[in-house]
Amino acid sequence: MAKKRTSVGEDLLLLAAALPWWLSLLVAVVSYPVLHKFAAQPVSVVATPGQMGTLAVAAMVSTAASFGQYLLPLIFGVGAAISFWKQHRRSDLIAGVAQSPSAEALDSLSWREFEVLVGEAFRLQGYTVLELGGGGPDGGVDIVLSKGKEQFLVQCKQWKAFKVGVAVVRELYGVMAAKGAAGGFVVTSGRFTTDAVAFANGRNVKLVDGERLLALIKQAKQSLAEQHSKTATASDSVKEPASSGSRVCPGCGAPMIVRTAKKGANAGAQFWGCSTYPTCRVTQQL
Repeated sequence: MAKKRTSVGEDLLLLAAALPWWLSLLVAVVSYPVLHKFAAQPVSVVATPGQMGTLAVAAMVSTAASFGQYLLPLIFGVGAAISFWKQHRRSDLIAGVAQSPSAEALDSLSWREFEVLVGEAFRLQGYTVLELGGGGPDGGVDIVLSKGKEQFLVQCKQWKAFKVGVAVVRELYGVMAAKGAAGGFVVTSGRFTTDAVAFANGRNVKLVDGERLLALIKQAKQSLAEQHSKTATASDSVKEPASSGSRVCPGCGAPMIVRTAKKGANAGAQFWGCSTYPTCRVTQQL
């Protein structure tokens, strides 16, 4: 099937939604004054023959800036909202699955939710994640991972009825060779056939079944919580709550801690803040 053509606006919206929400919001705020400066510049209508090309370019830039000063903030503002929602959705998925006693919880997810979960699991492992968002549950390479200068390809298979066979692993291995990837992962909510395991053995393709995926998520969540706990203990701005019990962040599921405001009208006041700050900025009254 031919790939559906998209407009420039749609491409920019996809880019804005893929960026961290705060970065898209920053672009939305900064783009108006920058483009308005170009849009407000007068374009001369009198020119010598040698200046016609320069004036034509200036007129095109001014016209594009006139429209862009309104469209770009709108597109990146909407993209920031989408990115913010996606971040909370990923956090909710991870928190829900991490609390599950078995990998059967993966079977209740849609194929798209499964891909989002896999991407977030690798993100917790320290990878930079690019979700390609394939057109269906079997769309080839679904996620591209980066760590340093190396790139890794991920294929997701949420197959509940039967095992993932060797053909899938061979397919990914061929794409890895064509793209020069350092390695690859085939991730499934179920299991792999014996032939698939034998083919991957000794190659730079790692097979992750449902049980292993669940273990990776739980291990990453535990390590992250321990890291946040150590950071909170070492921070001068963090104080132990006087009488309240522990609290979980409603945004990302991480522990919340008592912080003290250093600036503003509420300087010196205590409040509940997410331990992952500045990644998550959720706060609550103490």
